[in-house]
Amino acid sequence: MSLNNRRRNFRSRSQKNNFRRRSNSINTNSTSSLTSNGNVNFNRNGSMNNLHAVEKTMQKFQQLAKDAQSNGDPVLAQNYFQHADHYLRRFNELSQKRDISQDQSEKPNKDRASTTN
Repeated sequence: MSLNNRRRNFRSRSQKNNFRRRSNSINTNSTSSLTSNGNVNFNRNGSMNNLHAVEKTMQKFQQLAKDAQSNGDPVLAQNYFQHADHYLRRFNELSQKRDISQDQSEKPNKDRASTTN
């Protein structure tokens, strides 16, 4: 049997994962990031919009930076601090959006309460 015949029998697994794919997401194979030492593997499929996941990722990079600093690797520590800073900015952005949406959802409730009195 030739190599080409074997490949034809192979079924790709992409159909299984289609139900998880969001309309605005990019191919999941190209979105995962792996650091040079292999300690971190974060899949960014929608996790950048989840406040808890962004906070957890930020804390993870801060811890990795502290570990790299204590191991005497200032370049790697700076790299991790820059990643943590990125996630801090994203966390603040999501927090602000959440606060605005909560304020907007509370405003109609206050309006209804004042009109019923």
